[in-house]
Amino acid sequence: MKKFYKKKSIWVLFILLLILASIVIFNKTKSLPEGISYESDVYKTDDVTFLSDLTYSKKGEQKVEQEIFEDVSNIIQEAEEFIVVDMFLFNDYTDQTRNFPDLSGKLTDSLIKQKKNNPNLQIVFITDPVNTGYYSYDDKHLKKLKENDIEVVITRLSELRDSNTYYSAAWRLFFQPFGQKGTGWLPNNFSKDAPNMTIRSYANLFNVKANHRKAIATEKNAIIASANPHNESGFASNIAFKVSGEIIQDIVKAEQAVINYSGGETIIDYEGKIQPTNGDIEIQYLTEGKILSGLLDEINQTTDGDNIWIGMFYIADRDVIDALHKATERGVEIRLILDPNKNAFGNSKTGLPNLPVASEMFDDSDLKIRWYEPGEDQYHTKLMYIKKQTDAIIIGGSANYTTRNLDDLNLENNLKITASHDAKVIQDVDNYFNRLWNNEDGHFTSDYDSQQDVLTPALKLTYWVQKVTGLTTY
Repeated sequence: MKKFYKKKSIWVLFILLLILASIVIFNKTKSLPEGISYESDVYKTDDVTFLSDLTYSKKGEQKVEQEIFEDVSNIIQEAEEFIVVDMFLFNDYTDQTRNFPDLSGKLTDSLIKQKKNNPNLQIVFITDPVNTGYYSYDDKHLKKLKENDIEVVITRLSELRDSNTYYSAAWRLFFQPFGQKGTGWLPNNFSKDAPNMTIRSYANLFNVKANHRKAIATEKNAIIASANPHNESGFASNIAFKVSGEIIQDIVKAEQAVINYSGGETIIDYEGKIQPTNGDIEIQYLTEGKILSGLLDEINQTTDGDNIWIGMFYIADRDVIDALHKATERGVEIRLILDPNKNAFGNSKTGLPNLPVASEMFDDSDLKIRWYEPGEDQYHTKLMYIKKQTDAIIIGGSANYTTRNLDDLNLENNLKITASHDAKVIQDVDNYFNRLWNNEDGHFTSDYDSQQDVLTPALKLTYWVQKVTGLTTY
């Protein structure tokens, strides 16, 4: 009998491992929901505006310049047909005593006010389950939107491919079948002021996947940003682009795909309501893995004499790093402005991944790196600017340069802009990078060497393990 039960237990273990392996393979390679990983047509326009938020120091005092959510409010007030919002972080929970701008509250109030002014206006708000503690509670802002006849769509992350593959396989087998909703009783790790969370919600969190997009679109304008309407992110430095014309149709189509696969009811009626544009600037909308393709295509086409500027919160994707390394070998001049990854919402961080990645790139390539000096906040920008001999290319939006952000895992969205050097949007981005690099009218960045004392052997080892295993949160 002992031999029988021993054999039986071995077979049970073998079958369990086989099931887990099957779940890993399927959820790593399965087809994406229809409409995800989207690449629009290329459109012509003259209506592209560069926006930025900057927090920096000047003569020992903190200075704040903010444009992005002022323009978000303006385009909401102008909307007459529809408003589609897709935002990752959207809440006002904080453990800090600082007087943050009420980004989440103001966005909520703006949408509700416009809905009351125009009851026939279609409004849908798409967001990530992080704002509900992964289904442990109803966020008060989302609740207010629902109470005012605005559909709220919580993105179904389980339909996306798994990035934390081995853990997610166990989660899908042992936790997912029991659902997520329940009464929370564990302290909320995001903020002590936020409602409690359930064990199942924490189990969901450890899948480390997200709808990381930042977009708002109406029939008249759209804004694609790196910024969240999240109070504790209120002083983060970010970028955005405002556009109009036919590209709005593609932005809406990409958002309709998320609505559809997440069980939303809204069908956005945009047919015949968007005015076409024309001009000399080419624009294209990219989501998920198409962003990586666009980045690599443009980096790989650079030649001797071209310049690449990058402003980035996280950089760790090997394809991007290798492409930049090869570009320097072709004589391309590359400058990176990076966040040192040492602060997150009032908490200290280790410097991963940017400190070890920057060390690797600085040692192996003839490129230049400066660190943004964000103080208590983050340099949350995700922006590349390529200055060629005849024209220039900009790719910017929500996507960090990490595998999770670029390899069809998270939901992401960027704009690609191609124009001549004298186009205003190109000049504005060029001035932005030069201002930060040269510390014009304020202190923005410091030399590469200023952060290297933090790069310990233990930190390098931790990064190497993360790079090999893929077990990261970035």
